[in-house]
Amino acid sequence: MVRSGEQAREPQLVDIMGNETLLPGPRPLPEVGHWKAGPDTYGFRLWAPLARQVELELIAPGGAPAGEAGWDTAWPLAQLLPMEPLADGYWAAEATGLSHGDLYRFRLDGRTGRPDPASHHQPHGVHGPSALVDHAAFPWAQLEFASPALSDLILYETHIGAFTPEGTFQAAEARLDDLVSLGITAVQVMPVAQFPGSRNWGYDGAYPFSVHHDYGGSQGLKGFVEACHARGLAVVLDVVFNHLGPEGNYLRDFGLYFTDRYRTPWGDALNYDGPESDHVRNFFFWNILHWLERFRVDGFRLDATHAVHDVSPRPFLGQLAELAGRYRTARGREPFFLAESDLNEPRLALPPEMGGLGLSAIYDEDLHHGVHAWLTGERKAYYQDYGRMEHVAKAATRGFAYTGQYSAYRRRGHGGDPSRLPVSALVAFLQNHDQTGNRAQGERLASLVDFEALKAAAGLLLLAPFVPMLFMGEEYGEENPFLYFISHNDPELVRAVRAGRLEEFARFHDGQTPPPDPQDEETFRNSKLAWGKRSTGRHRFLLDWHQKLIALRKRLKPGREGTPWPMALAHDEQGFLAVEGMCGPARLLCMFNLSQASRTVEAGGLARGVAWGKILDSAETHWGGPGSAMPTVLRGKAVFSPWSMAAYAREEVRS
Repeated sequence: MVRSGEQAREPQLVDIMGNETLLPGPRPLPEVGHWKAGPDTYGFRLWAPLARQVELELIAPGGAPAGEAGWDTAWPLAQLLPMEPLADGYWAAEATGLSHGDLYRFRLDGRTGRPDPASHHQPHGVHGPSALVDHAAFPWAQLEFASPALSDLILYETHIGAFTPEGTFQAAEARLDDLVSLGITAVQVMPVAQFPGSRNWGYDGAYPFSVHHDYGGSQGLKGFVEACHARGLAVVLDVVFNHLGPEGNYLRDFGLYFTDRYRTPWGDALNYDGPESDHVRNFFFWNILHWLERFRVDGFRLDATHAVHDVSPRPFLGQLAELAGRYRTARGREPFFLAESDLNEPRLALPPEMGGLGLSAIYDEDLHHGVHAWLTGERKAYYQDYGRMEHVAKAATRGFAYTGQYSAYRRRGHGGDPSRLPVSALVAFLQNHDQTGNRAQGERLASLVDFEALKAAAGLLLLAPFVPMLFMGEEYGEENPFLYFISHNDPELVRAVRAGRLEEFARFHDGQTPPPDPQDEETFRNSKLAWGKRSTGRHRFLLDWHQKLIALRKRLKPGREGTPWPMALAHDEQGFLAVEGMCGPARLLCMFNLSQASRTVEAGGLARGVAWGKILDSAETHWGGPGSAMPTVLRGKAVFSPWSMAAYAREEVRS
């Protein structure tokens, strides 16, 4: 039966702790989706201002098709219930006799039913009906978890489908102890929102609230988060607030979710600053609370914030930072908001009182671009702006290599000065899903450069004061590629993706072998990690080296609050770089020979009257190196091995 009136407008949200007081904005707006309102009762609420009539379709048990449903699949109805219109284009209903897993849809103006835009589970794919989820039924054991401070994050980016042979949350749990022994403090999970088919990077998600069914659905993600927390690992979830995937995206049928004033490279932009945009923002505010409260994630990677188009006086991204502050006040823990951007825009992480948006940190692409271009010699596309040691030196010490200078690739000035930011407000990396998977053949750095260079580059990343991120398998030099893969159901969309990839790489990698077919399941299988390698040969040495670097980082805490920006003592275009920085009360001197020739350095000049003792040297044989001539204490001249790094500290921190 349906109940309307006050109960439908003000449901008791028994399965979520959040309420409207956590929301930013000029006025609180209601939650959308469904919730459990009693033992066998569920409430439903929808924003559909374009509809004149909305009905709730309750699907009869049985009759589900084998595999994924199509948009035109016939579903037998158990009941068809009218929904009550509320203010601002919202609709509400409540129904009894329901339980976890029951299927439902919304029928707009008497036409074909549509899945819930805020669906929590899509067991029959992006075109099938939505399923009820009893979130209160999950037996949480880890009720309290204290996330590491921002400066203590050591991120590990993973794709659930490619992380293990099985490609599920449950299988991923079995590898968490490996991440703990490595020293990781936070697992960054690529998007898990329901996408078409069984394999996808996740950025084609069509249901932002729904956990992909093949990964293990809602229960699987909750179990994974609990397993992470039990091991002291925070969970950072990658979310996409700049577009939705093209297949299974029915939001246009409900309201003005999209705008034609802007475009993104992946489709229509979301409407954050036009008419009805308060309700679009509300949809995503509740999405954040959904992950925080029902799944207990600790933070978010905000995908491609440069494509979140918003010229309003109170930008959506700044309101996310406001939500984080309200959440801290109410819950005692503040979620991280880590912004991906290719603009080198410090304003994203500056506090509001300094004219910023107040997000936690920004992903810094310049360290990757600079190091990659130097190590590989690649100069195509955006790499044409890099390739000199001055770019590496500036990115390693000032955060951004481009802070306003002219960019030949962009044909304009690029970037801003991040010096007003704390050093922990930048996330640095040498590899990630984009920079690996958007290569034609998906080669990882281990397939492109020498083993010794991998160790030296790892030292540059992990001893810098910025928040470091590793891409899954990087720690042991995984050589399997990470390729772009999809499993769309729409043949026209598949053809368009194939053609687009071929066109892209004809420009970026002219003359090279075309990329593997993204729709071919073999492309996905070839992208999975080969965990057995990590205990063999040079892979074992590289893994041990990463463990040592991370352990040293944790002891010295180079990015803790108040840490000054490091200084480049010397660098040249033959591949030498010396960097000095503060690590807590201590000082750390790191030197890099990023060239294929041995190098003699004037160690006395670099020592500057300080007693520097060696604490780490990548060329030493117990790290699989050729042997080192670097002295135990810096004085006089020193001979640096090719493609190596050495770290020195004051005597009192050598133990």
